[in-house]
Amino acid sequence: MTNAQGAYRVVVVNAGISDPSSTKLLADRIERGVSKLAATRGRDVVSTHIDLRMLLPELPAALGSQSFGPQFERAIAALRDADGIIAAAPVYKAGPSGLFTSFFQTLDNDLLIAKPVVLAATAGTARHALVVDEQMRSMFAYLRTMTVPTSLFASTEDWQDAGLGSRIERASVELLALMEAGVEQTIRGDNWGGYQHELGSAGGTELGIELNSDLMRMAAGGGAA
Repeated sequence: MTNAQGAYRVVVVNAGISDPSSTKLLADRIERGVSKLAATRGRDVVSTHIDLRMLLPELPAALGSQSFGPQFERAIAALRDADGIIAAAPVYKAGPSGLFTSFFQTLDNDLLIAKPVVLAATAGTARHALVVDEQMRSMFAYLRTMTVPTSLFASTEDWQDAGLGSRIERASVELLALMEAGVEQTIRGDNWGGYQHELGSAGGTELGIELNSDLMRMAAGGGAA
């Protein structure tokens, strides 16, 4: 899915809402790491930044009725065309922010299948370091992305730690390797039907579920007709 100039299209999704934002700072550092590494291999990276706070006015309609405003439509198009994704969230109340999870929950379940993804999070304390692996990674596993092995997390004390730079470099190597290998094209081309979700996707939506069936009435606590 690289463009005619051979550049990789990387989408940076930032759920930070403050200005300046440590979440955006981390996402940008990852993007620079990927771009720098790609340059050493004679390839360019064209980056698109999605700041989720700018989508807040359109979020209620997207969540409530799958009605997408123009900014949501542009974000979805960018993700659809992406060769790689960097997704970063602040940690609120021991989990990724509601803005972050709500955005990805509005997307078509099949949109990100096989997309290479780097996951990252920021927090004020290292006690939240497992949020990426325990909560964010599981959501992206459901979306069937190709999430890189290295999870990135930065607490207040990590910004002066050389170890953070090493982890960013490692994640950059992994993301670039997946993009170079054309993993998404292989999976979508050879076994697309086996990866599609049955509900909430091109294979059907929740709106198409028969809510008056005996099964659904029983699931809601009622009896069969």
